[in-house]
Amino acid sequence: MESWKSWLHADPTEWLLETDNPSVRYFSLRDLLEKPDMNSEVKEAKQDIMRTSVVPAILEKQKNEGYWEDPERFYSAKYKGTVWQLMILAELGADGNDVRVRRACEFILSRSQDLEGGGFAYSSSVKKGGGRHSEVIPCLTGNLVWSLIRLGYLKDVRLQRGIDWITNYQRFDDRIAEAPKGGPYDRLRTGCFSRHSCHMGAVKALKALAEIPQNKRNTPVKKTIEKGAEYFLLHHVFKSSHHLDRVPKPGWLKFGFPLMYQTDVLEILGILTKLGYKDPRMQEAIDILVSKQDTNGRWNLESTFNGRYLVNIEKKEETSKWITVHALQVLKRYYTDSLKRKQR
Repeated sequence: MESWKSWLHADPTEWLLETDNPSVRYFSLRDLLEKPDMNSEVKEAKQDIMRTSVVPAILEKQKNEGYWEDPERFYSAKYKGTVWQLMILAELGADGNDVRVRRACEFILSRSQDLEGGGFAYSSSVKKGGGRHSEVIPCLTGNLVWSLIRLGYLKDVRLQRGIDWITNYQRFDDRIAEAPKGGPYDRLRTGCFSRHSCHMGAVKALKALAEIPQNKRNTPVKKTIEKGAEYFLLHHVFKSSHHLDRVPKPGWLKFGFPLMYQTDVLEILGILTKLGYKDPRMQEAIDILVSKQDTNGRWNLESTFNGRYLVNIEKKEETSKWITVHALQVLKRYYTDSLKRKQR
């Protein structure tokens, strides 16, 4: 079988292994070179994530109580509040055992998670504590469940309730006759859960469930993954399912990092290939991915919220180690024989 690297104009691996970006170096060693966690280079790169570059710069700005900026605006302070820093730390591979990271996780769990339903809200309940029940939203729930899994909370009963919220309530509707009713659907039926599910919320929910190791996925998780994956395959990743010649949001074709609540073709391909999918309906998206590399086998950062972060990450329209390592992860999974079939 032809190597996945045959789809590259050049091999950028050595560039990704440079020490200036320890997070990318870590993921390259682990995912591209398949070095085990106990490998000395992998261990050193993991330690360097906490010692140099963006992660320590973010943690330096943290308040002693575990939050950033205004504690009450943990979500609305885009993109400098606590929610966003936690997501970035998870993306960058921060150590979930670090006391500062742990403190941030506990802050979010105590302020954002709805005590009644288990989902995550964009503001706190003054009377009951935890997140405000009426302000739980799917994209935030998916993002925080994903982040907390990455940071070591999978076995935590609170995190399990967040997963349950996704499997109980997340929908993948595609222009159905009538919006669903009851539960959280009544208050979200004009946006997140209308006749067509919000694409971003669906992405983040599937991303969260994909982060659960395969041997730890219960039946509801597996069934929700199947529904979610089929939803994106029905859309050929980035198209209108009812008009496959249309791209509803051209911005999805511009690759960014970190994406926060937004999404793009690269992120969706990353989720589907992580789940083991190799489907003909993904091929056009894969072709677009391949076409965006330069002559050195590198990809540019095309979309960014730089200037709104606490710490900027790379530069727009310049070669991006983050976009490149994510692109290589996708191509490696998609064109590797061992993951050719769907994992059920």
